[in-house]
Amino acid sequence: MKKLFDIIKRVIISGFLLYGYNLIAVNFNMILPINFITLLSITFLGAPALLALVLFKILIL
Repeated sequence: MKKLFDIIKRVIISGFLLYGYNLIAVNFNMILPINFITLLSITFLGAPALLALVLFKILIL
């Protein structure tokens, strides 16, 4: 039960982290969509996944 609450807590924190990034990035037109893939990657890999997604968006687009 404790593991389930820990995972739910990490998903919620990841959602807030991604939303906070999008609030800042709207000025630079670098918004990342809040969807299942981005949320799970940030949940399980942490802040480096957010950085990797941003760099991926810069390099591809």
